[in-house]
Amino acid sequence: MSPTVARTRPKSLDLQQLFTWLMNDGILDRSEIKTHYNRALGIQKHARPGTQPLVSLAQCKLQALEPPHRPLTVEWLSEWMATKTELPFIRIDPLKIDFTRVADIMSSTYAARFHILPIEITPTELVIATADPYATEWEAEIAKISRRTIRLVIANPLDIAQYTVQFFALAKSIKGAHRSNGQDVNLRNNFEQLVELGKINKQVDANDQHIVNIVDWLWQYAFEQRASDIHLEPKRDFSAIRFRIDGILHQVYQVPAVVMIAMTARIKLLGRMDVIEKRRPLDGRIKTRTAAGQEIELRLSTLPTAFGEKLVMRIFDPEVVVKTLPELGFPPLDALRWDGLTNRPYGIVLVTGPTGSGKTTTLYTTLKALATSEVNVCTVEDPIEMVEASFNQMQITHGIDLSFADGVRALMRQDPDIIMIGEIRDLETAEMAIQAALTGHLVLSTLHTNDAPSAVMRLLELGVPYYLLETTLIGIMAQRLVRTLCAHCKAPGGELSDDVWTSLTDGWEIVKPDVVYRPVGCSECRQTGFRGRTGLYELLTVSQPFSKMIRNDCDIHALRRQSITDGMKPLRVAGALKIIEGISTAEEVLKVTASLT
Repeated sequence: MSPTVARTRPKSLDLQQLFTWLMNDGILDRSEIKTHYNRALGIQKHARPGTQPLVSLAQCKLQALEPPHRPLTVEWLSEWMATKTELPFIRIDPLKIDFTRVADIMSSTYAARFHILPIEITPTELVIATADPYATEWEAEIAKISRRTIRLVIANPLDIAQYTVQFFALAKSIKGAHRSNGQDVNLRNNFEQLVELGKINKQVDANDQHIVNIVDWLWQYAFEQRASDIHLEPKRDFSAIRFRIDGILHQVYQVPAVVMIAMTARIKLLGRMDVIEKRRPLDGRIKTRTAAGQEIELRLSTLPTAFGEKLVMRIFDPEVVVKTLPELGFPPLDALRWDGLTNRPYGIVLVTGPTGSGKTTTLYTTLKALATSEVNVCTVEDPIEMVEASFNQMQITHGIDLSFADGVRALMRQDPDIIMIGEIRDLETAEMAIQAALTGHLVLSTLHTNDAPSAVMRLLELGVPYYLLETTLIGIMAQRLVRTLCAHCKAPGGELSDDVWTSLTDGWEIVKPDVVYRPVGCSECRQTGFRGRTGLYELLTVSQPFSKMIRNDCDIHALRRQSITDGMKPLRVAGALKIIEGISTAEEVLKVTASLT
């Protein structure tokens, strides 16, 4: 090879062209270029037919010559190559691609042959991702067939290969399921007929292999995307599939109504639910595994709607309960204070916050740490969120009048040390919790209030006598979940005005940070700038002065002032500290604490 000589445009991208560019850009040492090139040629020679040269080059595991000596990964090489060929680089986001339309453009064999993948279709343009900008012998043919202008973009060849297999296989299954389960039905102007479609099981086969493939893909796809919930929503013309990721719902795909009915039937069948019953809400659960073999539990909930049966699957990761408190976002001091509360022999500890704020995760993590062989941990839940072998778990059943209060009453005869009540909803349950605490048990439960001091007011409103609260309540924690900045792409330069900082610190003397981080977006976070969530915690420990203030006519503002004196940091202050640490942003903190204004 003679890398110093500029080459004319090749018919296809090859290793020689890549190494020439790398050397000319000073990315690799000129004196070692021949050694690296020969090594890459050897890898290419023994690779599977059709392996892209970028992949073979990445397998050499080289590093850039200049600091910070970046590893030459396939992703980095793809983005770098895009600058050399003056084409845009994109990271394929499967949530934004209509793969059925993609499959209409070309066959999977054709796409695999040329290592290309259609990713966007407009009335006039077809955007196609490629890892080889020089191999364009297909372009004229596709432009003629699609009657659209072709626009090329560069993408990671591994992503192109992966999604080519997934998209075309799934599109084939959806079309096959549609053919198997009935043709299009015109329901646009017939509301009653549309409702009826969701009530019958006609022409629906839950065990059809196409449906099996679609449901299997749906779950694995949700696990890969770190979804916490999967929504199957029947609509007027098409049914929607949505994922909740880091607290935000994302549209994934639309499927024909008859396919959605069959998918729902398949999932209900696996969840041991009544497949025929579609007139009332049902609950179920399924245990499955990820592609890596990790066990995952899904909690199912159906709801009859005007256009059919809506199904929501909540995904529970068993790894959550083995996390430590700092991994959940607890500051070190609050983690010590929480451990001090939950290691007391008796009393009531409450966790408050809106639905989806992580209350159950906090309680499961705490109980997992407490559930040693020396203690009997019992729970009464509605429903059981995650099955855990170290607890004795009971699910309440309204059909046989087994309420939370009845459950606690039964558990009291089971020699418990620690009792977890899923939620205190009424006076009877609150009274049973207090009775359990008075008789020497540690009771943990949840309430729906905006902040920690408000929990006292809520219990008084339910009718709990103030002197019983004064005697048994030992701690309250309010919490929220806030999206965290992606560690791979966050950058300094965010804006934080004095007014916003004053709103966040709420009178606390906390110095505004000189550097504030902002979301950017990369392949790790799907271009959102955020990856994962962490907790904001407001921990109130009931001191003697605080307990003396619990009266029927007590003042919520006085309770809040005393709790702060006792060491409680308000939720917004906890959020301000996350901003200082570069973990989240002011916008995210203000969004999740908006109810506190």
